[in-house]
Amino acid sequence: MKTKVKTIDVNCLEWFDKVNGNSYFAGTVTINYGLKTAKVFKLPFQYGYGDQYRYEAIETLKRNKILNIDTLAIWQYMQANNIIERYNIQRNCKKRELMQF
Repeated sequence: MKTKVKTIDVNCLEWFDKVNGNSYFAGTVTINYGLKTAKVFKLPFQYGYGDQYRYEAIETLKRNKILNIDTLAIWQYMQANNIIERYNIQRNCKKRELMQF
């Protein structure tokens, strides 16, 4: 039986490579945080800036068949399925902190 998603929590760290001018992030995506059905997915170290971490989190859940978003916009899907989304990114981290994920 497929798990019903009630919450999506995305927590990431961001590092800015001053030498090359690129931003990178890494973190975790947790569905149903604090519940017995909680499951954690890792977002490995990767290039991206701004809200890219949010996009990658949703793509990770789609690839793992947790979310089935085909025709609706993400916000419409979340609203229609009463899913609570929480996003957090800590900026100005060190590269070694991101590599721990």
